[in-house]
Amino acid sequence: MSVRNLEPKALWNHFADLNAVPRPSKKEERVRRFMVDFGKSLGLETLEDAIGNVIIKKPATPGMENRQTVVLQSHLDMVHQKNSDTVFDFETQGIEMLIDGDWVKANGTTLGADNGIGVAAIMAVFASKDIPHPALEAMFTIDEETGMTGAMKIDPKNFTGTILLNLDTEDDDELSIGCAGGIDTNTSYTYTLVPVEADSVSYEITIRGLLGGHSGMDIHRGRGNANKLMNRILYHAISLFPVQITSIDGGSLRNAIPRESTAVVSVSKENKAAFEACMKEISETIKHEYKSIEAELKIDWKNTETPKEAIHVDDALKIMNAIYAVPNDVFRMSPDIEGLVEASTSLARIIIKDGKFVSQSLQRSSVESTKADVANAVRAAFESIGCAVVQNGDYPGWQPNPTSGILKLMAEMYRTKFKEEPQIKACHAGLECGILGAHFPGMDMISFGPNIRAAHSPDEKVQISSVQKFWGYFLDVLKEIPVK
Repeated sequence: MSVRNLEPKALWNHFADLNAVPRPSKKEERVRRFMVDFGKSLGLETLEDAIGNVIIKKPATPGMENRQTVVLQSHLDMVHQKNSDTVFDFETQGIEMLIDGDWVKANGTTLGADNGIGVAAIMAVFASKDIPHPALEAMFTIDEETGMTGAMKIDPKNFTGTILLNLDTEDDDELSIGCAGGIDTNTSYTYTLVPVEADSVSYEITIRGLLGGHSGMDIHRGRGNANKLMNRILYHAISLFPVQITSIDGGSLRNAIPRESTAVVSVSKENKAAFEACMKEISETIKHEYKSIEAELKIDWKNTETPKEAIHVDDALKIMNAIYAVPNDVFRMSPDIEGLVEASTSLARIIIKDGKFVSQSLQRSSVESTKADVANAVRAAFESIGCAVVQNGDYPGWQPNPTSGILKLMAEMYRTKFKEEPQIKACHAGLECGILGAHFPGMDMISFGPNIRAAHSPDEKVQISSVQKFWGYFLDVLKEIPVK
């Protein structure tokens, strides 16, 4: 069965059309053109702002003209990540979608349900001729996943709406009314290269099969971080006998928990047996620790061609100490909202190659002061070995408003429609609402969406029945938007 035959067909067909368009963050030219063509094909007012956000406006349907204008908001870009053994070119290929029971997923890559399902839902409403709704303003932002550039540079003059519905939440029983802000910490360090010792044997060590996931929404789940695990392995080995490290390549994207890491190391032939015994021991220890969470974790090592150069041992020890010392995972739980991660940090990327060590990490918090605190902790760990540290991409969180009018309306509608209580939450992810709130003071905002799992990883999937639930609820909400 094709995804295009799923219900609601209008939404799934727009999602399929969207997923045929490559749309990596910071390279949204094709999807921007796609959305502009979509709006113009409907004869609707359509424009691009200076940064590249696409805005489409649709008048109210008959009888709804006196309702408040609603901004429908989703982001156009998607995280591009694939399994190491998947052959796929995100620059030229559309996403290959599969149906697995009640779920839609992709063939070894991210699916783009984050936030493509939201985009497709908006498209379906704008293309419809029989869905009742007030005046609508679609806000399709760019570069949400790698800097929130579109939201940062949105032009408020292009909008008149007083209510904003963000369609970027990943649990269908949740109404999000707050989110974390974030800041990127990028480091670099130049190390000394030395010749690999003569009479050495070399190995390629690989960590793979970790769950990974969203470094905000999944950070509390205790999942393995490939960069921290690789450092642990090398730290253990080098404490027993001399090990020369030539390269490490771990992680992929700044906002994804790293799933994979590869290192090339060398040891003397006389330490070959000891090294392999050490690798077996530490690998079994790590897999035992993670057996209930990371069932697919694999730690492998194989002989490889001996490289010419490696890191000087002094620099290697400095780097490993810094990686060991840098915080990673939940930094603080919220004392005010039960179960909410207030602050966290994720060591997303490690590269050691050709005389340069670099790292990328992302710190998040719903409180500005603890965001600064965790960012300082990361900075301090790397500056202690002489790294150059650059912190940028700072964006604010979204302060919850429990007296929100749209929250009251949607919560009551949820109770009536589904005979259960909605989960009214703040989330530990960077929704654009925090930034948009600064641009639109007084805008009443809420975020919701269908069940999406493993966003930012090749295991990403969206639940078919949940999309149906979300769609019906979304349409009901549009009918009940209050008068001006």
